[in-house]
Amino acid sequence: METFSMEVGGRTLTIEQGKMAKQANGAVLVRYGDTVVLVTATASKEPREGVDFFPLTVDYEEKMYAAGKIPGGFIKREGRPSNDATLCARLIDRPIRPLFPKGYRNDVQIVATVLSVEPDNAPELAGMIGASCALSVSDIPFDGPIAGVRVGRVDGAFVINPTAAQREVSTLNLTVAGSADAVMMVEAGASELPEEVVLDAILFGHKEIQRIVAFEQEIQAACGKLKSEARLFKVPEALAEALDAAARPLLDEAVRNPDKLDRDAHIAAIAADMMEKFLPEYPEMEKEIAMAFHDLEKSVVRRMITREKIRPDGRGLEEVRPVSCEVGLLPRPHGSALFTRGQTQVLSVTTLGALSDEQVIDGLGPETTKHYLHQYNFPGYSVGEARPMRSPGRREIGHGALAERALLPVVPSIESFPYTIRVVSEVLESNGSSSMASVCGSTLSLMHAGVPIKRPVSGVAMGLVKEGDAYTILTDIQGMEDALGDMDFKVAGTSEGITALQMDIKVDGLSRDILQAALAQAKRGRAFILDKMLACIPAPAAELSPYAPRVETITIKVDKIRDVIGTGGKVVRGIVDETGVDVDIHEDGHIFLTSPDAAAMARAKQMIEDIVREVEVGEVYTGTVTRLLKFGAFVQILPNKEGLCHISQLANHRVERVEDVVQVGDQLTVKVVEIDEKGRINLSHKATL
Repeated sequence: METFSMEVGGRTLTIEQGKMAKQANGAVLVRYGDTVVLVTATASKEPREGVDFFPLTVDYEEKMYAAGKIPGGFIKREGRPSNDATLCARLIDRPIRPLFPKGYRNDVQIVATVLSVEPDNAPELAGMIGASCALSVSDIPFDGPIAGVRVGRVDGAFVINPTAAQREVSTLNLTVAGSADAVMMVEAGASELPEEVVLDAILFGHKEIQRIVAFEQEIQAACGKLKSEARLFKVPEALAEALDAAARPLLDEAVRNPDKLDRDAHIAAIAADMMEKFLPEYPEMEKEIAMAFHDLEKSVVRRMITREKIRPDGRGLEEVRPVSCEVGLLPRPHGSALFTRGQTQVLSVTTLGALSDEQVIDGLGPETTKHYLHQYNFPGYSVGEARPMRSPGRREIGHGALAERALLPVVPSIESFPYTIRVVSEVLESNGSSSMASVCGSTLSLMHAGVPIKRPVSGVAMGLVKEGDAYTILTDIQGMEDALGDMDFKVAGTSEGITALQMDIKVDGLSRDILQAALAQAKRGRAFILDKMLACIPAPAAELSPYAPRVETITIKVDKIRDVIGTGGKVVRGIVDETGVDVDIHEDGHIFLTSPDAAAMARAKQMIEDIVREVEVGEVYTGTVTRLLKFGAFVQILPNKEGLCHISQLANHRVERVEDVVQVGDQLTVKVVEIDEKGRINLSHKATL
C-alpha cells in the first residue's frame, strides 16, 4: 500500500492505493478529514458486440452507516439512489467523460462508495478526485487527471471547500472541475452575484485544481499501471473521404432549414441514401458509415458557424429565438405559465401547500427540510419520440435541480410567505435548453400564483464553436448546436446578477477572455428574455388563487407549546379533526394555520388562543359547568382551565341547593374574582347579573 497526502482548503487530503479492491483495474481510498470514499474504476476486456457509443457508468453509493444512521422503512437497507446521490454521480461523470479516447467502446464503471462522512468535507469532491486517481493509476485509457473543488464567498473573500458553517453564510456555492490546462465543468448557485465575481471564483478554483492535478500526477508516476492498447472504433479513411464528397453538398443545404423536424427528416433521408450507397461497397460497416456521416454533419455545421457566421436556423450569433409567454392557462392550479422560445416549450405549474408538506431530506448529512421544490419532466413526445414513461432519470433530476437552484435566491422566506411551494415544469417541446426555459416558465408561474419573489429570473444557454485560436460564441443554442458544439453554458439570473450557472466543456484551453465574453453575451440574452417575460406579467399577482389555501400565523409563548400539542398530540389532533385546518407548530412559538376555509381557520385560531390564554382577574367568561358539589359548581372557562363558583355567588338571592340553579353541561357566564396563591380560580355568576 502507498499513501500520499497534501493540504486542500486547510484540511489534509490523503489517497491510499493498493490496499482495497485490488481486483478492479484501479482503486483508491480517499480520506478528506473524517470523510472517506472508496473509488474503483473497472473496464471490460473487450467492447460489447453491437455497441456504437461509449458505455460509461458512474455510480455514487451513499451508505447510511457512513453517517451513523440506519436506513428507514421496512427493508432497512439502501435502495435506489437519492436525488443528491444522482446529482453527485453526474458531478463526477461530466468532467471525466470527455477524456476517454474517441472510439473507445469498452464498458467502464466508476463506483464511489461513501464509507464515512463529515459535514465539513464534501464526499462528492473526494469521489471526483478519487475517480480521476483510480482511472489514472489503472490500465484504462484516460487523458487525465482532473480534479474538482468547491468555492464559497464569505465576507467578500473566496474560500476553497468551505466548511458547513461557512456554507451557511456564503453568497456563492460553486463547484469547478478541470485539468491542469482547462476548466471543464462548472456548477454554481449564487445570490445575484455580478458576472465578474463569478468569473474570478471559477479561476480561483482552477488554481487550486492545478495543485491537486499535480499531486495526482505524482501518484500516477509512483504506482500507475501501463495503459492498455485499446481497440478503438474508427472509420476507414477512404470511406470518410468518399462519403464527404457525396454527402457534403447535400448536408450543407439540409442543415440550413430553420424548422427542426423538417431539418431532422431531411438529414435522416440523406443518411439513409448514403447507407444504401456505401453499404454494398463497405459490407458489415453499417456503424462506421453512420459514424462517418455524423462526423461529416458536425464538420458542416461547425464550418458554417465559424467561417460564415451563420447558424442552422439562420439566426445571428446573439439572436434569441422568438419568445412568447402566457400565464393563467389552467383554472384550478394555483399558478400556471407557458413559456415558448423557438421550438422549445415548457408548461410550469405552481402549487402552494401547508408547511407540513415540505420535503424532509434524510441523507448522509443532518436532516433538513425544503419548502421550495422544483421538478422537471421530459416526456418522449417533446422530441417527437414514442418511448415508455418511466420515473425521472438522471438528466431530469439534474435539470430540475438546476432550475431550483436558479430560483431559490429569490423565493421568499417562510417567515414572510409561510407556504411550501412546488413547481413542476413539463417540457412539451424541446429543441435546446429546456432547463433554462423551465427557469423562465417557473418564474412566470410563481408570479401568477402571487408568490412575492424578490425579482424575476430568466435563463439562457450559451454555446461555443472553437477552431484553433478562433472561436464563436452563440446565444440561445438549439439542440444541433449543443450536440455538435464545444460548450454548453447555462446562465440564469436576475437584473442584479447571476443565481445559477452550469457549464460543460468538450475542448481544452478555455481562456478567461472566452469565459468573460460568454458571460457578457449571456447577460444581454437574459435581459432580452426578461423583457419579454415582464411584458406578460410585470409583477407577482396581488391576490392568491381562490383555490389556494390561506395561511394565518399565531405566535404563542414557548412554554405554552406543550399545552397546544397535548399528551401524545391529543389536543392538536382534536383541533385538526374538528376544523379540518392544517396546524404546523414550530419550536420558536410560531403556529401556522393552513386552510381554504376562512370560517374553519377562525375556529381553529380561537381554539388555540383559548388554550394559551391566561385567566385574568376581572375578566368575564362564558364557560361550561363540569361538576356540582354541595358548596358550589366547577365551571370550565377555557380549555384545561376551570374555577369554582361558590354557592353564594350563583345568584342574587340565597341558594339552598346548587342543583336549583345549574346542572352539569349548562353554559354559565362568570367573572373571575380571585386567583389565590395556589393558582385556584374563584368565580362569580352573581357579579355578572
